[in-house]
Amino acid sequence: MSPVDVLIAGGGVVGSAVAYFLSTEPSFGGTVLVVEPDPSYRFAASSRSASSIRQQFSTPLNIALSRFGLEFLRAGGLPGSGDLTDVEFHAATYLYLASPAGLEILTHNVAVQRACAVDARLYAPDALAARYPWLEVRGLAAGADTGTGEGWFDGFALLGALRRANQRRGVRYLRDRVAAIELGEDQRVEAVRLAGGETLRCAWLVNAAGTRARTLAASAGIDVPVFARKRNVFVFTSPAQIPDCPLVIDPSGVWFRGDGSRFLCGPVPTSDPDVDPDDFEVDHAQFEDLAWPALAHRVPAFEQARVTGAWAGHYDYNSFDQNAFIGPCEAVPNLLLACGFSGHGLQHSPGVGRAIAEWIAFGEYRSIDLGPFAHARYARAEPLRELNVI
Repeated sequence: MSPVDVLIAGGGVVGSAVAYFLSTEPSFGGTVLVVEPDPSYRFAASSRSASSIRQQFSTPLNIALSRFGLEFLRAGGLPGSGDLTDVEFHAATYLYLASPAGLEILTHNVAVQRACAVDARLYAPDALAARYPWLEVRGLAAGADTGTGEGWFDGFALLGALRRANQRRGVRYLRDRVAAIELGEDQRVEAVRLAGGETLRCAWLVNAAGTRARTLAASAGIDVPVFARKRNVFVFTSPAQIPDCPLVIDPSGVWFRGDGSRFLCGPVPTSDPDVDPDDFEVDHAQFEDLAWPALAHRVPAFEQARVTGAWAGHYDYNSFDQNAFIGPCEAVPNLLLACGFSGHGLQHSPGVGRAIAEWIAFGEYRSIDLGPFAHARYARAEPLRELNVI
């Protein structure tokens, strides 16, 4: 195959968003190839997430990325493009609950969000009970939600829409996996070796390989502390009537939200080991042991919850500071990272895609300066920690 200008390792929602913004950038006229091993996306993170978007982060840059993601979803892609159809965006809010031990962090996070013009609201227990009468507030010190700017959508539909739009604009997708990076004498990416045996030359390489990003980066001598962490999602029914149910994050770590006539929930495992990227076996015991006790305590009607389905997905978890690595590596300047999102890659994919496209086209970020997310912070041992990781 002929050399390409930009080769993207990973055709999930982040890699496809990078391709989307490159293909729509008038100042970029190069070729784009996306290498993705599973075009069905059966095991893609965006297919196995709760597909939600929020502005309740502790890092201002994450808030800015979410704000653009929200604009992108509501507009159906770039203004006037009509690229996104049927993503089924549902406006709602997250509801963060804090015990006395978590009150200081919640109060701090709300202050950060308000400083970023997020309509964040902090409730004392009595006000929380009045706002959400179905909620058991005993043991809580506070809760926080937003008036606007959050919700959920069909992540699989977003991924499909991006891919179709890319192919219409000439982006090629190749079914294979980028197995290794080959560097030239100048320590720049010269080519990549595919799992199928072929070698492809490229001017830029974007590592959007998700849970396999660490292994790929290591082939170029770059240490990226990104690991696969499994998260189980359970579908359940209940006699509970909760109109406009928000996405609730309990102090126990269990979250739940409405989903039509049913509910979704997910616990944070007490043991959270790194797993094989191909391990998608559901741990059904987590519902009985972790999720159900917290659900029944927080919403008494959930005591009669009945599980009707479940699936497992992965976070590409950044064990260093739970924030993504985005942009160039100092040691290999034409290797761009877009990985380690720790559960918020789907909602941030439009903003990250735009940023990487800007860097390739202009050599700088022009919309949101994502420089603080560079890999260099890891080399300097200067974490930029995200406190609101679900």
